[in-house]
Amino acid sequence: MSDGTDAEYIEYVTARIPALRRLAYLLAGDEHRADDLVQQTITTLYVKWRRASAASNLDAYVRTMLVRTYVDERRLAWARVRLFRQAPEPPPVEHGGVEERQVVRAALLRLPRRQQAVLVLRFFYDLSVDDVAASLGCSTGTVKSHTSRGLATLRRLLGERELAATS
Repeated sequence: MSDGTDAEYIEYVTARIPALRRLAYLLAGDEHRADDLVQQTITTLYVKWRRASAASNLDAYVRTMLVRTYVDERRLAWARVRLFRQAPEPPPVEHGGVEERQVVRAALLRLPRRQQAVLVLRFFYDLSVDDVAASLGCSTGTVKSHTSRGLATLRRLLGERELAATS
């Protein structure tokens, strides 16, 4: 891309990295994995920049790329490779509401990836059912059923925690 589109790409990606990292972290629950997802997405975006830059809503196009990368990575053999039983270093300490965030994050990670993606896009990104369906490439009925099942499972998982805490 030597016709000036490199500058457009760099400008776009530089401005959107924080939002992409936030979405990737919400999906993956791990900073390092989130960075990998963003890197893979912006690399693919570079290759497809001419077509992507012509999209009517470039942010939605890139968000869709990131979500699909996240959902599809489970199919790849390397995603099942684990080098350590535990992380080599503890996660960074967060302040204010840490316990609730960790509990919700742990419960969210127990859901299937597509349900995780639907819940993150619907409730953290406040996207409509139609927008989520377009991002995931599925029907609105599928989004609704994933939302319903995901929320029911989260309620059950979070309810188990409350019962364990009161015992």
